[in-house]
Amino acid sequence: MRASVIAAAALLAACAGGPPPADWQLGARGALAQYQRYYFAGDAQVAENEFVLAKAEIARTGRLDLLARAELFRCAVRTASLEFEECSGFEALRADAGAEEIAYAEFLAGRSTRAASEEPASRLVAAAVRLKTGTIRPEEISGAIDVASSQGWRRPLLAWLSLQAKRAEEGGDQAALVRIRRRIEFVTTGK
Repeated sequence: MRASVIAAAALLAACAGGPPPADWQLGARGALAQYQRYYFAGDAQVAENEFVLAKAEIARTGRLDLLARAELFRCAVRTASLEFEECSGFEALRADAGAEEIAYAEFLAGRSTRAASEEPASRLVAAAVRLKTGTIRPEEISGAIDVASSQGWRRPLLAWLSLQAKRAEEGGDQAALVRIRRRIEFVTTGK
């Protein structure tokens, strides 16, 4: 599982050139994509509704390993938004998960490393994990802001800008702090 978003799609995608994907795969993949979309847009309630739909589609298979992957996807999306809570949904399914999923959970927890793909969400997750482990550099924070901004992902953008503002304040850089706060205000209010 190299990238959070790609992982969820790969988990549910059918092989190219093979038979068409099953209805549950299409439904789960679409609901997970919508979960990320709404979560990153800042609409947590609609996002959670989409995750419930994804779980219902996966439940049609009876495969707890797929549900464990979906829970990891959910945790990765939250991690990209600098929400570092325990991945309790996955932990409840750890015994049903494969080695790849366990390795990714260890990565999200900051207990292992892995390379990010070029996919935007994967880059945000990797930067967030580096932040969590205290190994992030200032230019990586700026890079994460650029990624979230270029995708129009409001929730992660505000999280990363808030982090940058806190660092500017701690460093006594008033000019940067004013500029960052103006940007946060614009993202928040549109003014």
